[in-house]
Amino acid sequence: MQAAQRINAQKKVFLQQVNKKRYFIELSYDGTSYHGWQTQPNGITVQECLDKALGIFFRQEIASLGCGRTDAGVHATQFFAHFDVVDLPEATVLHAVGGINSLLPYSIAVKRIFAVDGEAHARFDATSRSYKYHLHFEKDPFKLDRSWLYKGSLNVAAMNQAAQLLLDFTDFSCFSKSKTQTFTNNCKITEARFEERADGLVFNISADRFLRNMVRAIVGTLVLVGKGDLAPQGVADIVASKSRSKAGQSVPACGLYLVKIEYPYVNE
Repeated sequence: MQAAQRINAQKKVFLQQVNKKRYFIELSYDGTSYHGWQTQPNGITVQECLDKALGIFFRQEIASLGCGRTDAGVHATQFFAHFDVVDLPEATVLHAVGGINSLLPYSIAVKRIFAVDGEAHARFDATSRSYKYHLHFEKDPFKLDRSWLYKGSLNVAAMNQAAQLLLDFTDFSCFSKSKTQTFTNNCKITEARFEERADGLVFNISADRFLRNMVRAIVGTLVLVGKGDLAPQGVADIVASKSRSKAGQSVPACGLYLVKIEYPYVNE
């Protein structure tokens, strides 16, 4: 009897694997009310809300895996995750955007769902990630929780001079949180620049990967340059030191947006 049950269980698992299909889901979210992307026991997260909505709609347990982690209060205008479903027609999944959105809070929006290869991976297959960090200088109620109000003036030219030095390095240990579960602190930054706008500043940065807290620590360090507390070349010295204690403080999460993820097999 036990042998028969074991065989039936193995058969069930095999059939599920055969009928399992992987999909990518593209979404955006306002991270103000969330403790980041990844599910955790001490606060509501974007992943928790998404998996719950997917599970209700598809009537099976869904465990998504995101393209990366965003910290509490960080936003995303583009974010990808992958998930698997079993025994469902592809058309049912592809046309589920409206139904899933109706189950999600208004602060999370699904843009599209598309089928991918069974081995496709939202995190490991990403070849480039881009962030923007927003700052403004005058009190504005419409920027609350969406941009950092900086009370002072900044030398943008000096900050951009320092930002360009980041492209010469690969080890960014000085901008990483300690005790993270990463095997390497190496990243290849391809863009780092401040853009002046009528209502403030936007820092644009792109790399193949980012460390935890990296962008906010970089902006905090470049602000020291803008204030005149640090020479542009000092940023290169900080990166070379590999010491987090030498870099600037992390700026508030509210101004940070994940804006673009690139994959070799995903088109806009």
